Amino acid sequence: MNAPLQSTKASATKPALTILIAAPRGFCAGVDRAIEIVERALERYGAPVYVRHEIVHNKFVVDGLRQKGAIFVEELDQVPDGAPVVFSAHGVPKAVPAEADRRGLDYLDATCPLVSKVHRQAERQIEANRHIVFVGHRGHPEVIGTMGQVPEGTMTLVETVEDVEALSLAADQPLAFLTQTTLSVDDTHEIVRALQTKFPHIVGPKAEDICYATSNRQAAVKKIAPGSDLVLVIGAGNSSNSLRLVEVSQKCGTDAKLIRRASEIDPAWLEGVGTLGLTAGASAPEELVREVVAKLSEWREVEEHTLVTAEEKMVFKLPRQLTD
Repeated sequence: MNAPLQSTKASATKPALTILIAAPRGFCAGVDRAIEIVERALERYGAPVYVRHEIVHNKFVVDGLRQKGAIFVEELDQVPDGAPVVFSAHGVPKAVPAEADRRGLDYLDATCPLVSKVHRQAERQIEANRHIVFVGHRGHPEVIGTMGQVPEGTMTLVETVEDVEALSLAADQPLAFLTQTTLSVDDTHEIVRALQTKFPHIVGPKAEDICYATSNRQAAVKKIAPGSDLVLVIGAGNSSNSLRLVEVSQKCGTDAKLIRRASEIDPAWLEGVGTLGLTAGASAPEELVREVVAKLSEWREVEEHTLVTAEEKMVFKLPRQLTD
């Protein structure tokens, strides 16, 4: 099916630049929910409200919430007794809410519901006495949170097909696999295929764990990259889904650069570029997309085309504490 094109034309007074803007892009429902939880907590409790880890991986968003009274910390021992605390959208190990309960802290869980779904799947597989092979990126907060849902030693992390080949699990050991929600769709399929080849009895989730927003944004980049000379991805260096968008573009044969803000664009990048692709990771607000277009318009006569590959209408409910 041909995706609809939305176009805005400008007059030609500078060198022309066509910008193909991916849609969907930017904020997903889980990010919208997490940010709203912090904002509503500030309204309900007043400043300061503590947030364990960056609520989402975007400095612009975090700085904005900090200005409103949010204080970001890495561990609960940095939260004073009696202060409200929010857990980030990436999810936390079970030990974190348990410690908050022990201390009597008033906490709100902003974990994306799609990540929480993976947590519940992990618990069910352990209850079924299966060892879990988890596909994800070592050290990412979502991976730390998911592995922290089950007893130590009951989940093994793999990042690549080579990691799968190196697994030394018993051939008859009951196994299941789960995946991080923000992975490369194509790379994950290869890893899962390797797991199923090596362990034909391995059990997988009924529906893939990679979230709808991650899949949609990668699909949108696959549409804009082939017709672009360069793709700019707005996102943070610690944002898994943003890094995957860069990789997807590069696998399409188009150079891609990750930027946090328009100020990071080097005009030299535009040499020889007649068509530029533009997208944003799931933690990047639309305001930053417009900022980038405005910066590009300083150097070039810009003609925008928005390439729509999917419509997103997902909305997640807020915690009961904020809606009662």
